[in-house]
Amino acid sequence: MKQSLLNQPLHTNQTDMLELMLCQSSSTKEKDINDCRTKVAEKKKAKDLAKDLKNRLFSILLNSEPHHPAISFLSNMTGNLDLSMGLTLEEATQWSKSLEVLLTDPRGLAAFRAFLKSEFSEENIDFWLVCEDYKKTKSTDKLSSKAQHIFREFIRSDAPKQVNIDGNMRDLLSRSILLPTNGCFEGAQRIIFGLMEKDSYPRFLKSDVYVNLINKIQANNSHR
Repeated sequence: MKQSLLNQPLHTNQTDMLELMLCQSSSTKEKDINDCRTKVAEKKKAKDLAKDLKNRLFSILLNSEPHHPAISFLSNMTGNLDLSMGLTLEEATQWSKSLEVLLTDPRGLAAFRAFLKSEFSEENIDFWLVCEDYKKTKSTDKLSSKAQHIFREFIRSDAPKQVNIDGNMRDLLSRSILLPTNGCFEGAQRIIFGLMEKDSYPRFLKSDVYVNLINKIQANNSHR
């Protein structure tokens, strides 16, 4: 199984502090230092917003209530969040290396989910995300309740966000959740990751969502 991406540390504070120190040591003009501080602050704000978006998304996906209070927040935030703010061209182009790299960055995750939502296929990334969370669950009681929730929302034949897996896998999971383990959804998660990797991800890299983001970053750089 692909290595869990959500466990990888972002080191945001250390990175921002290092950038600020480099700016101060390489610049003698007060204006340059202030501009650099502004740039670092904007970058940190963008990362914090994207990380909060991911946390809100998890809150929705792991809650069975259809009118979860975070849903309206997520919709508004996705529409208003400027992913280009504080995002460097190098960081954005890294997303084209692999789907794993893209999903490691909360801003990449937000952009990719926005693209999937525009194609009415966000159930794939949502399922992959809840599986990532599920694998880290330690409580036996929580493991059972989460397994039931995932099966109800994504797997069973009348699931509201049913993912594209075959009948054999569906039957296997219906038995596995009776005595759930941390790895009981790994097979289905691999299938869905593979579908996104071969189908949705290449289209994302050619989509207006990604191309316009790259263009906006380049335009912002040219105005500095």
